[in-house]
Amino acid sequence: MFLTPFHLFFFSIIGTQLFSCKNEFRISTVKFNPDAPNIFLCGGFSPDIKAWDTRSCKVIKVYKASIQQTLDILFLHNGKEFLSSTDSVSRDSADRTIIAWDLPSAARVSNQIFHERFTCPSLTLHPRESAFVAQTNGNYMALFSSLRPYRINKRKRYEGHKVEGYAVTCECSPDGAVLVTGSADGNVFFYNYHNSKIICSFSAHSHPCVGATFHPVLPSILATCDWSGKIKVWQ
Repeated sequence: MFLTPFHLFFFSIIGTQLFSCKNEFRISTVKFNPDAPNIFLCGGFSPDIKAWDTRSCKVIKVYKASIQQTLDILFLHNGKEFLSSTDSVSRDSADRTIIAWDLPSAARVSNQIFHERFTCPSLTLHPRESAFVAQTNGNYMALFSSLRPYRINKRKRYEGHKVEGYAVTCECSPDGAVLVTGSADGNVFFYNYHNSKIICSFSAHSHPCVGATFHPVLPSILATCDWSGKIKVWQ
């Protein structure tokens, strides 16, 4: 997949173009539906999230959020609902910071999930439990139920790293035991998912580390990237 400000392209691993479309806004996130791989959602600098069908190259659904920007999209376990994180934060509490959507009807299930005054640049689903984690610009990761009504777990908060306005991503290990996140100071942090304590951290980059992801097959392999565009692979 390749993103330009207004175009989307998908390629096979041998370089054959499979899909191309023109979008009306700058794209910041694209996610395929895990239960319907011909459907994907895209969001960005727009109040709308669009669902595209790669078979027809057409928009099949529009989700109107009344916000300025979609930061991330996360499909839940059943594939019938998804979450979007936005840049919308009200003066007194978070309003529409995380929105839950019904995929078939485009109806908003909830827009009062996260009640702290921070945006969430990254969302990640736990691979084994009914839970998801939200990276917040309050320099911590928050844990939520991925089942309605998507309540926050107030007993667990993963803190110690720095976000500081960067779009720092977070991710669960394939077995769900570890959370990994980058940090604005260039470090990578590993947290115990169950007790929220820091397992270890190390200096990965001289610029803000905005991405860290586990290898899908070899969990001892980690890839990181920083704000300057540098990518590193660790073992």
